Amino acid sequence: MKFKYLKYKGIHPGIILERELKNRSLKQLSFSLSIGEYPQTFNAIIKGRRNIPISLALKIDKELGLEEGTFALLQTYYDIKTEKQKLKIHSPNLSILRKSLFWDTDIDSIDWDSQFKSVIRRVYERGNEEEKNEINQFYGKAKVNAALSEKKTKPMQIQALEKL
Repeated sequence: MKFKYLKYKGIHPGIILERELKNRSLKQLSFSLSIGEYPQTFNAIIKGRRNIPISLALKIDKELGLEEGTFALLQTYYDIKTEKQKLKIHSPNLSILRKSLFWDTDIDSIDWDSQFKSVIRRVYERGNEEEKNEINQFYGKAKVNAALSEKKTKPMQIQALEKL
């Protein structure tokens, strides 16, 4: 595999394919028809809604003049990343955290990774010591301290209109 595609490990190969077609000024419709693929299927791959089967990956590689197996390997790297994300523990021990801390949302639907600042602030504002310890253990003290020391956004304030 060419080195320039290794930097895309873990990204859906459809996104990379779309970029490659754009760089070569090729249209999706004409390209999909040239490799014998239905345009709807090809569009779903480009949008990341479908995976690239091996047979199609080989056709794409051949048509674009890439090393054989480039898109098959990219698909494999993406599949590996997806499986690793499924295996990761993405939440703290929910038996320790009270559901009442997150009264305004479903505790099972919280994205603990992307919403860590809000979670940490909420637990430190309203949680007990055991809950704070669980958050420290889950996120790590450095991340907790960084989230707590970060400046909070101020609520919107209505400005008084100056009288003319």
